[in-house]
Amino acid sequence: MARFLIPLAIFASLVVLLWAGLGLNPREVPSPLIGKPAPQFALPTLHAEEKTLSKQDLLGTVYLLNVWASWCVACRQEHPLYLELARSNQIPIYGLNYKDTRHDALRWLTLLGNPYQDSIFDQRGHVGFDLGVYGVPETFLVDRIGIIRYKHIGPITEEVLRQEILPLAKQLQAAPLS
Repeated sequence: MARFLIPLAIFASLVVLLWAGLGLNPREVPSPLIGKPAPQFALPTLHAEEKTLSKQDLLGTVYLLNVWASWCVACRQEHPLYLELARSNQIPIYGLNYKDTRHDALRWLTLLGNPYQDSIFDQRGHVGFDLGVYGVPETFLVDRIGIIRYKHIGPITEEVLRQEILPLAKQLQAAPLS
């Protein structure tokens, strides 16, 4: 009898765990980096491989860091919103071109437009790994002292941009440097 109850109990436990998992939203996965310094990086820029962009270069600026790739279908979905945001000059947007080829990424920006102040070229995904990126697109809001204040997984929407990202960015821009 016990030899039947143990597998039944294990099966029932798995069913309960899987059922609970169905209710989770993968976009609400909390990032352990929120409130912590962005990882150090110094990578070549996409447009000029002899030029590097580092975390130190961005200190003093509240900015969005958008992790994108030319092979990413969802990146194409959010791209027009980033172009509009770039035209509005509300917040600088930097790109992290993730596990891509320079040629494909440059072609993609030429065809679709370039909303980025600059893009760093993370061909091997090391900076993406340090940021905890597990898929593209992902967007980070970083404050003036280099602390990650917000992370969005997946393509941003106008609603997320207007109701979450921009209000927080304005708060961070108005806050005194500490």
